[in-house]
Amino acid sequence: MPKILGNSDAEIAKEAKRLFGKQGIEFQLDVKVTGATVKGKTATVTYEDKAGASHAIEADRVLLCVGRKPYTAGLGLENIGLETDKRGFIHIDKNFETSIKGVYAIGDVIPGPMLAHKAEEEGVVCVERMHGIGAHINYDAIPDVVYTEPEIASVGKNEEQLKEAGIAYKKGKFTFSANARAKALAHTDGFVKILADAKTDRILGAQIIGPRAGDLIAELAVAMEFGASAEDIARSSHAHPTLAEVVKEAAMSVNGPPLNS
Repeated sequence: MPKILGNSDAEIAKEAKRLFGKQGIEFQLDVKVTGATVKGKTATVTYEDKAGASHAIEADRVLLCVGRKPYTAGLGLENIGLETDKRGFIHIDKNFETSIKGVYAIGDVIPGPMLAHKAEEEGVVCVERMHGIGAHINYDAIPDVVYTEPEIASVGKNEEQLKEAGIAYKKGKFTFSANARAKALAHTDGFVKILADAKTDRILGAQIIGPRAGDLIAELAVAMEFGASAEDIARSSHAHPTLAEVVKEAAMSVNGPPLNS
């Protein structure tokens, strides 16, 4: 891949690479791994660059992570006539019912992000709809977290997705370096970014890289679930000193200057 963090916001990926680099992590991008061997306590990984030249890296440990796939093989789906697509996913209707009446599917075996909290929400909505309750799930308001140091979290659309869709948006951004709680914790790297509709100010997405990002993203997920605007968060009181103030300041900067820059 040409950048780290896959399809994440490009600005977040760039900042993450910079911060990880400060920690001593080196990246080899746009290369193809060709093999790995172990001799004694040393592992050697070979790879080719874009020009076709071969290289090798020696390491104590090798972590292999090439993606995930649905765990549907061996479940006996063929015994009831339930088919999957070529990647092994089970397709469903709006009520999570498969092509076989009375058989439902949620979570990692259906298309979409493979997130435990996504599967949990789908399970609740699925059962409620079985009982005639008009439950819903808003996939745009499901957060995603990368548990690195610093943490990375996002919800909704990123800038690249909005640009590709031709959606006009406004951006607000605020850094943890100007936050009192972050200074007290000695974790001032990173920022919060909020993207809002250019006309309605409704929040379309948010990205965070910094301390407790996985916890801070919850406020923005709730805001999106209820159709909040950037101004709604900007005008809501946030306790001082807290990391959540960075979210408020980012929301303020969508439509004007923040309080503490």
